Amino acid sequence: MHGRITKFSPEVGFGVIEAENGAKYRFAKDEVVNLNGKLVGHSVDFLVSARRGKEIFLMTGSPWTAFGGGSH
Repeated sequence: MHGRITKFSPEVGFGVIEAENGAKYRFAKDEVVNLNGKLVGHSVDFLVSARRGKEIFLMTGSPWTAFGGGSH
């Protein structure tokens, strides 16, 4: 599923993703696979389980960096 992070509280480690269809899903910071600084405003690709965002990928940079690649 695709969406955008609309809220995130670093104090509690939880935020909200608004999906393309308008549905909103809470998520925990530890579900973000490729943390990269500030979370609010990032487009994301994610799974939904029990009405929560899971396995969240920030869609920033190239596909290689977005999905956890690095330089060798």
